[in-house]
Amino acid sequence: MGWRQDLAVLRHRDVRLFVSSRFVSILGSTIAPVALVFAVLDISHSASAVGTVLAARSIPNIVFLLVGGVISDRLPRHLVVLVANTISGLTQTLAAVLVLTDHATIWQLAAIEAVNGAASAFVMPAMTGVLPSIVDKADLPQATAISGFARSAAMIGGGAVAGVIVGLTGPGVGLAVDAATFLIAAALISRLKLPSVARRASSMITDLREGWSEFASRQWVWVVVLAFGLLNVIFTACYTTLGPVIADTTFGRAAWGVVSACFGAGLVAGGLLMLRLKPRYPLRAGMAGMLLAAPIILCLALFPYAVAVAAAAFVMGLGFEIFGIGWETALGQHVPLDKLSRVSSYDMLGSFIANPVGQLTVGYIAAAISVKAVELYGLTLYILITIATLVVPSIWNLRRLDQPPAG
Repeated sequence: MGWRQDLAVLRHRDVRLFVSSRFVSILGSTIAPVALVFAVLDISHSASAVGTVLAARSIPNIVFLLVGGVISDRLPRHLVVLVANTISGLTQTLAAVLVLTDHATIWQLAAIEAVNGAASAFVMPAMTGVLPSIVDKADLPQATAISGFARSAAMIGGGAVAGVIVGLTGPGVGLAVDAATFLIAAALISRLKLPSVARRASSMITDLREGWSEFASRQWVWVVVLAFGLLNVIFTACYTTLGPVIADTTFGRAAWGVVSACFGAGLVAGGLLMLRLKPRYPLRAGMAGMLLAAPIILCLALFPYAVAVAAAAFVMGLGFEIFGIGWETALGQHVPLDKLSRVSSYDMLGSFIANPVGQLTVGYIAAAISVKAVELYGLTLYILITIATLVVPSIWNLRRLDQPPAG
């Protein structure tokens, strides 16, 4: 009966459509980074080139995030996702054709990823507001956990498929699969029926100001975002950018796909754990979970062996999902629905704004002081920042809304 109650939210047609669309989209998006990084390495065996292409996606994503938040609060959110996913599907098709025909250059891939990054800036704030639009607040933790479970299952499948595709057939096929999944996800999301939300006419500046006011008035929101602005730089540099470079010179490309699959398995485990436990203090559990990313940075620095890195990736996935579900639950329950996408866009902007710095500079820093040193310095900072954030009272004490105060 317990599991039946936890899954009861799936009786809603729109929840099933949303979860299915997210599953398909994440499946392709898990394959894409592996395919893209190794496509770049095939053209130019350089960590700096990898960082350039990744930054080309990150910068437009950051630039358009606030606009994406405003648009997502003004227009039907599922239609925003539909248009953006269609654009991403078409551009990834172009990238796949260029790679498969051996005509791709670094700057062509960078330009294509720039368009995808801009499209993603509209998807992320819009998706944040979909589930709170179609389920009650009391059901949101379960719906968020199920959505996270679907995402995690997709990452397992995507990681495994990425290893096979890139290792056996090449990165171009991986990019083609990613393009197809974007288009399928767009078709699924187009069938959603979101309730209308009354929105008064206002200027872009007014909307941004209102979103900022909602964002800045909640200490637990901006403290977490500030922390993630730093944590994401470290993680992007040490794992996303240098991880494949380390794999390419040690345990191999196919094994890096297995690492991605283990990360997805950890996400699934974290989703199942959160579905059953439903922590009373979602951010307390979430920030503690972020500490579980530390072992993989340590392994990449000192123990770059496939088994060790894969095991650490599972632990990292477990922690990331605990945080992700806790964070989405906190935002969905404590932020007004008509301002949620704008608050989410400020969240994403603050969390991602410094990522290109890490992507663009880590290759040069690693060349100057060694990859191992970058990983170890990054690990130390990561742990200190996470603990400092965890003990902030507004984060430590934030409760789920369906949990009344003690006493």
